[in-house]
Amino acid sequence: MKHPIRILAVALALAGVSAQADMPPKPALSIATLDGKTFDLGAHRGHWVIVNFWATWCSPCIKEMPDISAFVASHKEVAAIGIAWEDTERAEIDAFVKAHPVSYPLAQGDIYKPLKDFDEPRGLPVTYVIAPDGTVSKKFTGPITADDLERSTGSKAK
Repeated sequence: MKHPIRILAVALALAGVSAQADMPPKPALSIATLDGKTFDLGAHRGHWVIVNFWATWCSPCIKEMPDISAFVASHKEVAAIGIAWEDTERAEIDAFVKAHPVSYPLAQGDIYKPLKDFDEPRGLPVTYVIAPDGTVSKKFTGPITADDLERSTGSKAK
């Protein structure tokens, strides 16, 4: 093959498009957070929302969490939910959160019962940026930065 890297890149891009094609244009999400409350994506219409899938064992996830936290804390029109996507005891996740606090709510997803309106993560981290109208504006596979979030939301700090 002459251009195996290009072919691989195109194949991966097409795989990403087809993986997201099953998602509804305006996904719903209602999930119990670790603090006993409920995060309802629909209640955040009119705001940008970051939906971040992570795990305690995921180094890139741990690295991006402070950036997401700082971004949410400095942008009043942005909310976030972090969903631990792993088969781990709740006590282990609670210990992790105590060591890595964030400014946004966290929840534990059930890997055996994937969320209805979101693609099941095949690798972590995975982040969706939901626009104020409820549509998926951007999907990131891999770690993100505050700059990525700023470009995706067009939001400037308070």
